[in-house]
Amino acid sequence: MGLKIQANGPQKAQPNAILEKVFTAITKHPDEKRLEGLSKQLDWDVRTIQRWFRQRRNQEKPSTLARFCESMWRFTFYLYIFTYGVRFLKKTPWLWNTKECWYNYPYQPLTVDIHYYYILELSFYLSLLFSRFTDIRRKDFLIMFLHHVAAISLIVFSYVNNMARVGTLVMCLHDAADVLIEAAKMANYAKCQILCNLLFAMFSILFITSRLGVYPIW
Repeated sequence: MGLKIQANGPQKAQPNAILEKVFTAITKHPDEKRLEGLSKQLDWDVRTIQRWFRQRRNQEKPSTLARFCESMWRFTFYLYIFTYGVRFLKKTPWLWNTKECWYNYPYQPLTVDIHYYYILELSFYLSLLFSRFTDIRRKDFLIMFLHHVAAISLIVFSYVNNMARVGTLVMCLHDAADVLIEAAKMANYAKCQILCNLLFAMFSILFITSRLGVYPIW
């Protein structure tokens, strides 16, 4: 691969039925007492057993290439949906005059463009929600699960209540920064540190101005 991203995962722990049983059925982080018992049972020193558990835990982590691919498809989606949102909103009167979001509410026509926008966003967040249960369990599982539930709830709520005009503004505003953070992750996985730092700085500026400035004030 041109970017020289590591396709293989971390070093695999050597096969051991006893340790594997402890790892899968009892604990992934054995305490000192259990380590000493395993040491006597296997005739291994404690440090070797600790190393085995560390390698076995790392073995479950996705490879750098897998994480790069994950960020790539998210980047592709965010870039597409943000571009679509900007092109669509440029033609609407409520982009620059937010009072138009409430003109004749709730008797506002639901156009094909708005419907398509909502279906895409909802489908994406539903896929992220359900994939949490099939992907490798990560430390931020609960936080991201709640984040996706909140996003889906807000999208559905605004659609059902015909708050689609303001909903399109909120979705487009939030997607803008997400493009840059996924690009920064890809640069980090490809070990392009200068590009990663630049993209992350741009993300930080855009995130603060859009979500802490434009969104609550305008």
